[in-house]
Amino acid sequence: MSTFALVDGNNFYVSCERVFNPQLEKRPVVVLSNNDGCAVARSQEAKALGVKMGAPWFQMQALARKHGIVALSSNYTLYADMSNRMMAVLEKFSPSQEVYSIDECFLGLDGFHTDLTAYGQAIRQQVKCWTGLPTCIGIGPTKTLAKLANHIAKKQREWAGVCDLGKLSEHALNDLLERIDVGEVWGVGRRIREKLVRLGINTALDLKRAEVAFIGDYFSVVTQRTVVELQGVSLLQLEEVAPARQQIMCSRSFGLPVTQLTDLQQAIISYTTRAAEKLRRQSSLCRAVHISIRTNPFRQKDAQYSPGLTVTLPKATCDTLKLAQAGLWGLQRIYRPGCRYAKAGVILLDLVPAEIRQTSLFTDHETDKKNAQQLMQTMDAINQRMGKDAVFLAGAGVEKRWHMKQGNKTPRYTTEWKELVVVQC
Repeated sequence: MSTFALVDGNNFYVSCERVFNPQLEKRPVVVLSNNDGCAVARSQEAKALGVKMGAPWFQMQALARKHGIVALSSNYTLYADMSNRMMAVLEKFSPSQEVYSIDECFLGLDGFHTDLTAYGQAIRQQVKCWTGLPTCIGIGPTKTLAKLANHIAKKQREWAGVCDLGKLSEHALNDLLERIDVGEVWGVGRRIREKLVRLGINTALDLKRAEVAFIGDYFSVVTQRTVVELQGVSLLQLEEVAPARQQIMCSRSFGLPVTQLTDLQQAIISYTTRAAEKLRRQSSLCRAVHISIRTNPFRQKDAQYSPGLTVTLPKATCDTLKLAQAGLWGLQRIYRPGCRYAKAGVILLDLVPAEIRQTSLFTDHETDKKNAQQLMQTMDAINQRMGKDAVFLAGAGVEKRWHMKQGNKTPRYTTEWKELVVVQC
C-alpha cells in the first residue's frame, strides 16, 4: 500500500524573513508582490487581523498603522535559496522525493515500519533545527489525501503539525472530510467548486462518495482521478524528476510608467535573459518568442494599449543574444509612441529538448554554434558563482529607471557576500 507525506513550509515567505530577523516573531507581517502591490504571504497574526491574500497594500494603510503591520518587499533570491536548503534536509528522510513547489514537497513513505506521526515530528524538528523554518506534514495513502491531511494539520491545532489519515478508521476519516469544504481538495479550483456545489457536492466527503461515472459527465478525467484518490486508491505517483516546462515566461510590472522605446528595450532584454537562463537550465531550446507590453488598465484616463506578437525563429536556440534580438524585433513592431506602459513580458514558446536540435543545410556553422554555446556556458557560470547580473548584455541598461519598486526589501542573507548577517557579540 502506498503512503505519501506532504511537507509544507508554514507561511513560507514570512518564515524565511523571520529566520534572519527574530524581531518579526509574533508580529503581523505581510510580504508584498512585485512593485510592493499586493499581499502574497501573511503571518498568522496578519491573517487574524483580516488581511486577505492578494489584498492591495494601499488599502491596508489604516489597518497597518493601527496594528503595526510590517510590510516587506518580495526577496525571491532569499526564498529560493531557503527552499533549496529545506528540500535538501527533507530528502534525507525518504528515498523518493517530489519537489512540488517552492515550499512543498511529497515524500514517499512506502514500507516504513514505524509510527509515521512520530516520524513526521522528527522531520519537522530537523527542518526547524537546520533551517529555522516551521513546517506542517500531512500523511495519507494517496497524494490527494496527503495534501488534504496537510490542510488539516495546519488548520487544526490538536494534530500538533502532523496529520496521518492512514491511521484513522473509515468512520473517523469520513467525519473529518465532512467538515472540509470541497474547495479545499487538491485540484478543485474556484470554477470547479462552483459547479460541484450546483450539483449538491459541498464537502470533501460528498466528493469522495460521488460516482466516478457521474463526475465524468460534467468534469475532466482529472476530477475523476481526484474522486478515486479520495477513496484511497493511489493513481498519482511521485515525479522525482520534474518534467521540463512547456513554456517559460518572465513578466514584470514597472516601478514607474514607461514611455520611451529605449526603456522598453532594456526591459525586454532583461526579461529575455532571465527566461533564457531557465531554458538552458532545463536543457531545452526555443522555437518562438512572444513579446507583450501593456498600459495600466486601472488608469482609465490614459490611452489603453496591450499588444502582443509572437516571433518564430528560423531554428531552435537557447542563445540569449538570438532570443533578445528576436524580442527586440517584435517590440519594434508593436510599440506605439505616446502610451504610458506599465508592464512588459517575454514568453519562450514551442520548447524542445536540446539533444534533438535540428540542423540546417544552409545556416549551421559548427564553429559559430560551438562559440555561442561556450559563451552562454561562461555567462551562466560567472553569474552562478558571482551573483545575478555579474555579467549581462549591455542593452539591458545600467540604471534601469523602469525597475520594479522594492522599497522594503531585506538583504539576500544566504547568497550575497556583501549582505551576510553580521553577528555582534
